[in-house]
Amino acid sequence: MTPLIFIFQLLIAVPVAIVLALTSVWYIWESGNTVLYASFAQKMFSGIENYGLLAIPLFMLTGELMNEGGMTRRLINAARVFVGGFRGGLAYINLLANMFMAAIIGSATAQIAVMSRAMVPEMEKEGYDKGFAAATTAAGGLLAPVIPPSMMFVIYGVLAQIPIGDMFLAGILPGLLLSVAFAGVIALVGFRKGFPKGRWYNSPEAVSALLQCLPAMLIPIAIIGGVLFGIATPTESAAVASLIAFVIGWLVYGEFKPGALFGIFKRTAVNASMIVFMIAAANVFGWVIIYEALPQKLAALITSVTSDPFLFLLIVNVILLVVGMLIDGIAAIILITPILLPIAMTNYDISPYQFGVVMSLNLVLGLLTPPVGVGLYIASTMSGVSPGGILRALWPFLIAVGLVLILLSRFAWLSTALIG
Repeated sequence: MTPLIFIFQLLIAVPVAIVLALTSVWYIWESGNTVLYASFAQKMFSGIENYGLLAIPLFMLTGELMNEGGMTRRLINAARVFVGGFRGGLAYINLLANMFMAAIIGSATAQIAVMSRAMVPEMEKEGYDKGFAAATTAAGGLLAPVIPPSMMFVIYGVLAQIPIGDMFLAGILPGLLLSVAFAGVIALVGFRKGFPKGRWYNSPEAVSALLQCLPAMLIPIAIIGGVLFGIATPTESAAVASLIAFVIGWLVYGEFKPGALFGIFKRTAVNASMIVFMIAAANVFGWVIIYEALPQKLAALITSVTSDPFLFLLIVNVILLVVGMLIDGIAAIILITPILLPIAMTNYDISPYQFGVVMSLNLVLGLLTPPVGVGLYIASTMSGVSPGGILRALWPFLIAVGLVLILLSRFAWLSTALIG
């Protein structure tokens, strides 16, 4: 009966956090083990009693402060210096700016919203198809869950009980690989459609754009450099980055008004609390899963099909693709990690870092695929292009993601090479 209650709640669009909590309560009641009720609240609290989770609101705060402080425009101008003169230069600028933003925001939905507002009108003005402009921007948002910092990596690291800093390192090579794949798509589409030729900045313009961007670049340097060199934990790096974003936006660029802080803190608190509550509810749900020995039962089923780790990951990719189409990526990673990770590690000796990267990238694809497709609808709203119009231009990028996922599933070193 418990699985039916779980599925029914999902089908009627009950929030995932409530689904997890109510399903756990129903299971305890159905099992008759009322002693479990006494430790229900304690189990929920223990799920969020983790220092690493502080990084979530801090990364959200950094993104909010950066948006208010006028840093996005300066990052785009800096991207023009490096790729602006190529044929299809503005599409490459879009991609490179998305890479910069991914190293700051860490949230795909926030990145798609910000970049759609900034880039689609510019690309349309220079003669690009509006659907392709929106599709390029939406695809660039997929870099956010892979290039550190990533909120999905923070949540996965907490659930998998592995160092979040190492998880960030695991995402660097896959993020660069995905960026190269997207650049290849832009080059092929540009060759076929004859994209307009861009304009290189002259020396004074290039120097000015880079100098204007330098203060903003302190933010990804603080986040990634702090973790990479062991100077700070991801949480400490996020706190430093939010302070830098505030100081630069207010005192250096002069575009941030301290009066906006209350609204920013409120938005950050509301958005972060939803994620944290999901994690708390998932801890109780994971307790039920372990009590029912679900991973062991599922492991027996999958190992009867294949003993090859690569084939196992391909099967998991198909499962995750379907799940990601129906459930938000963060909710899905909270739900699925306790079930599939023990199987991957115990039965197939797969690195938790490799598994986390594959899972995060795959699940975030759901942002751009119906029927849920939150990122698709955000891009549509911000750009004025219909979801169907974006999808028609998006399919080459989705194929590129699929190929990258196969490579990440086949070659573990792409995820583990930078981890000491």
